[in-house]
Amino acid sequence: MTGSSSADSVATELLNEVVELTREAGRLTLRWFNDHELAVHRKNDGSPVTDADKAAEAFLRENLTKRFPDDAVIGEEFPEEEGTSGRTWIIDPIDGTRSFVRGVPLYTTLLAMIDQDGPAIGVAAVPGLDEAVWAGRGLGCYHNGRRCQVSSQAELSRSYLCASGFEWWPDGAFDRVRQTGARMRTWGDGYGYVLVATGRTEAMIDPGLNVWDIAPMLVIVPEAGGQVSQWNGTDTPSAGDWLATNGNFHEELRSLLQNE
Repeated sequence: MTGSSSADSVATELLNEVVELTREAGRLTLRWFNDHELAVHRKNDGSPVTDADKAAEAFLRENLTKRFPDDAVIGEEFPEEEGTSGRTWIIDPIDGTRSFVRGVPLYTTLLAMIDQDGPAIGVAAVPGLDEAVWAGRGLGCYHNGRRCQVSSQAELSRSYLCASGFEWWPDGAFDRVRQTGARMRTWGDGYGYVLVATGRTEAMIDPGLNVWDIAPMLVIVPEAGGQVSQWNGTDTPSAGDWLATNGNFHEELRSLLQNE
């Protein structure tokens, strides 16, 4: 997926409203950030969850339901709420909870909206750094209110690649990518996509995602001029292994990850 969709643009007023909601939810998490007495619980899949995750998602759900009562809502921490409008909001209150509980400020609060025409709104707030990146279909991508775009770097060997970690990569993929000469970093989770969209890194490699991890990026990265897809080439909002790039070597990198 690259560039803007041919579908209708979203309303600027709606995008601005959603950006402020997401940033406010992110600021709410700061009440618990660097709290040495923060209680960390384990979900059924073993991943961590805190009161901050639940509070931020509850805040977004309450406000979205109040403003858009006919819309569906999907989130990481609470059951899905069905809707009748054809629009769905997707919430990840803290993408990077492991970073959050260790006091690392590179976690993000994510919100996306998908309508009948596909991904329409994406917001990634970085409350620990007071940053945010957002995009609306047909409206471009913005970083703290200023238009932003992906890097123009065309050589993979001179690029910076991000990943949330390397332990989940399939056998051989790490070595194939490393041999390109690209510089590999672990500025991970949602923040890696923020760096791609703002031109500060060229790619984010992210296996094993849930839909709430990737949904906002399906708007943010294309509206910034980049490309985002699963490693198998599809770009429908779903769980899977994802790749976002500035678009200049997307297929080359995707092939290396799959050993095609």
